Amino acid sequence: MASDPEQPTLSSLGKSSGEIGSVQEPLLIANGPHSSDNYSVAAAILPFLFPALGGNIVVPKFDAKFMFLNSMLRVYGVTNFSIFLFPALGGLLYGYDIGATSSATISIQSATSSGVSWYSLSSVDVGLITSGSLYGALIGSVLAFNVADFLGRRRELISAALFYLVGAIVTAVAPNLAILVIGRFVYGIGIGLSMHAAPMYIAETAPYQIRGRLISLKEFFIVLGMVGGYGIGSLLVEVLAGWRYIYAASTPLAIIMAIGMWWLPASPRWILLCTIQGKGNTQDLKETAIRCLCRLRGPASREEAPAQVDEILAELSFVGEEKEVTLGEIFRGKCRKALVIGTGLVLFQQITGQPSVLYYAVSIFQSAGFSAASDATHVSILLGVLKLIMTGVAVLVVDRLGRRPLLLGGVSGMVISLFLLGSYYLFLDNIWIIAVVALLLYVGCYQLSFGPIGWLMISEVFPLRLRGRGLSIAVLVNFGANALVTFAFSPLEALLGAGILFYVFGVIAVVSLGFIFFVVPETKGLTLEEIEANCL
Repeated sequence: MASDPEQPTLSSLGKSSGEIGSVQEPLLIANGPHSSDNYSVAAAILPFLFPALGGNIVVPKFDAKFMFLNSMLRVYGVTNFSIFLFPALGGLLYGYDIGATSSATISIQSATSSGVSWYSLSSVDVGLITSGSLYGALIGSVLAFNVADFLGRRRELISAALFYLVGAIVTAVAPNLAILVIGRFVYGIGIGLSMHAAPMYIAETAPYQIRGRLISLKEFFIVLGMVGGYGIGSLLVEVLAGWRYIYAASTPLAIIMAIGMWWLPASPRWILLCTIQGKGNTQDLKETAIRCLCRLRGPASREEAPAQVDEILAELSFVGEEKEVTLGEIFRGKCRKALVIGTGLVLFQQITGQPSVLYYAVSIFQSAGFSAASDATHVSILLGVLKLIMTGVAVLVVDRLGRRPLLLGGVSGMVISLFLLGSYYLFLDNIWIIAVVALLLYVGCYQLSFGPIGWLMISEVFPLRLRGRGLSIAVLVNFGANALVTFAFSPLEALLGAGILFYVFGVIAVVSLGFIFFVVPETKGLTLEEIEANCL
């Protein structure tokens, strides 16, 4: 057992931070205690993006924020901030698949550059390639419901990385369409598992003062992966058998994710859940949780860790975590409220028209006379960059402004943009500037609200003993609603017309505003245990 990364030895303790319970950790400037504002944006993001730089970085001390960052890096190092990077690679690989597939399907249907004899594909064949990963993600969500609490967050992410790797390899070397679709399906299982486990792992190990930023960075990585997929796809789309290289390009990241998650410790909260539910020797599990907590928090926490573990166990007993959740209990009491909040957010995230609006992006830019609009890839890259920028803004302000203000403000902007798009297609088709502004407003507001905040909230609101199964239901609803909107869009467009359809999405967005205002709580600045005790 001593060699298992689930139980790291004290001599291997790293230099990082994490938050378990409400005790504040010493991630602060030397002259005194800190509030949530002392967690620098730069301190949160720079180590997240550059975890391999090591711990001996000297940051110029020309203002207080850089002094704080320099102090933090000297005390804690950068490497163990990989607790946020490696789970987020699952989101990067998901986004890459979205961006890369659009170019891969063009390449594989080319008579001159596909490199295969079966390039003449029907619309159903292309649909299977495009949506194969979505079907796999649905199955991955179902699997997560049954195995998440047994495997734990870390092992589930390792499994997701392996599915990513196998799926990418099978897809890249596929000798025929059937094997290609199987590879896409296997890759999709990795998507379902990673989108389920990554928010949980980050939420359970992140300092609560910056938990929102770090989980939102996963959404940032999804969009970054999309932009990367569009970019790599545009470079390889005309290369002979370019689709093989496009899909194979994700394999190095899958390997890095697997190795990184193997190296990271298990979530101490998950270990303590096992402890309080009697799944193993209590003393051994407590000692394992202490070791993992020390590795996440850094050597300064060795003396405080045992007391913190006892405190968390007491809190878990107080909120009734000692019993495993039965299937019926999921739909009662606190569990039901958390399920309504989580599934409601991810449902509205999809049925407010996000896939449909992007479907019209190329035609809208063409009507505006932009030459680049003749190439769908260029338009996708342009919108991807906008999504990336607006997600970055959400990351920077989510722990300062809170979740509800971003949701209410962002969705209000979506409502305005959807009614503008509906009016454009019904009455104002000669005023192209309205369509362009509405499209950009919609994309920007979505990435300020439903995009990152939906994933953030579902990782926060579920009680610990329900979190594994609750998130699996929420992820299943997310991908299921995505599939429903995608498949229903064309028939609804033919039946109602684009203008009426956007009005329908606008009405749904108004309903979602009411849901957010009356149902969704504010979780800014609260520990996960405080959210369970006070918000449910």
